[in-house]
Amino acid sequence: MPRPLHLSPDRLFPSDPVQRDIARRLYSEVADLPIVSPHGHTDPAWFAGNAPFGNAAELLLHPDHYVFRMLYSQGIELDALGIRNRDADPRESWRIFAENYHLFRGTPSRMWMDWVFAEAFGFDVQFSAETSDLYYDRITEALATDAFRPRALFDRFGIEVIATTESPLDTLGHHAAIRAANESGEWDGRVVTAYRPDPVVDPEFEGFRDNLRRFSELSGEDAFGYAGYLAAHRNRRAFFAEMGATSTDHGHPSAATADLSDAEADALFGRVTGADVSAADAELFRAHMLTVMAGMSLDDGLVMQIHPGAFRNHNPWLFDRYGRDKGADIPTATDYVHALRPLLGKYGNAAGLTIILFTLDETSYARELAPLAGHYPALKLGPAWWFHDSPEGMRRFRSQVTETAGFYNTVGFNDDTRAFLSIPARHDVARRIDCGFLAQLVAEHRMEEWEAADLATDLSYHLAKAAYKL
Repeated sequence: MPRPLHLSPDRLFPSDPVQRDIARRLYSEVADLPIVSPHGHTDPAWFAGNAPFGNAAELLLHPDHYVFRMLYSQGIELDALGIRNRDADPRESWRIFAENYHLFRGTPSRMWMDWVFAEAFGFDVQFSAETSDLYYDRITEALATDAFRPRALFDRFGIEVIATTESPLDTLGHHAAIRAANESGEWDGRVVTAYRPDPVVDPEFEGFRDNLRRFSELSGEDAFGYAGYLAAHRNRRAFFAEMGATSTDHGHPSAATADLSDAEADALFGRVTGADVSAADAELFRAHMLTVMAGMSLDDGLVMQIHPGAFRNHNPWLFDRYGRDKGADIPTATDYVHALRPLLGKYGNAAGLTIILFTLDETSYARELAPLAGHYPALKLGPAWWFHDSPEGMRRFRSQVTETAGFYNTVGFNDDTRAFLSIPARHDVARRIDCGFLAQLVAEHRMEEWEAADLATDLSYHLAKAAYKL
């Protein structure tokens, strides 16, 4: 007999009854606020074409590296899960997921997925090997209906605005189609892009020289000369802003920044565009370009996001066979105080600039990040991110950052996901955790409840909207 699926209305609230009652009241103020999703990796083609999703595995398994990395860690082959394997039977891939769902007990993925199953699809029995076909059939049948097309789900979830992420080599054709749908009155959903220049900023990115050729073609500039290269960035940034972008995003291995002279930068550019690039030159160029990008953001108003500290594609065999973003990125220890000083020394005091900094190194929260954000006007802290987008991770972030940086040097919540249906689940988790954290402050008489209610609303909605200029 399948076990029942039940989402407690008090999930994630404090166990202390006084704090739990306060958290309930705070949560009631924010539970139904619109979702502002200022940074993520959903596919704009979904909203441009509004085609139905194909089946349960295609929607909930294949795009979600949180899910298939756990399965892979237990020896399950990605081919069997249908990851870049068109010959795999999606029902059988889904069955493997169902048979191994117990692996996700206690993880954020389990919380998000159970929310999707219960709230989006109405299941009242747990996902398991026994219910695999029931789930697959009901989900796949629902996806064939108009109510589960991407735009309908966008509206149903109360998403006010969502940002996708594209490289400068993207023509933004899907965003143009979305804009056309907005202008014709066909759909009023707001989907914007974000400028992610890693393929043309990181000399160690695969195909870097080919990327520069495409960069030249799209911008009409000679991206193999340093002056033309900078002009190409300005050209593409302006195009992205015209297409709705309010932010840039930079996924560097470290937080290193540098401020080179024009002559030094020109010489370095000549070396990194050559046939052989040293690791030291690649790191120095990335570091210099972060400072250059901050200067461009001061000029054009795009908010700058820095996502450092991931050792990308740690598993070389997996990368060679399946490519990027397949669950093999691993956090590293990251220095911020020394690494960011060149950039912050040049631009950190500019009140007209917003730099949102993320970390995968929690040891830096109280020692480095909170003191930096609590001082520099340009700097804000992004929320607990990626591996730390979890109840425990969010609590650690608030407890270590708030005493020095406060709440208003942070930017609310950012779901940063490819898994479309998990977006409302993730925002709900963040709202519940913040309400619980604030409830403790109220119970300890460190804050009035009306202040906590204001803060809960700011953390759930206003801060992200303001920080990202949305």
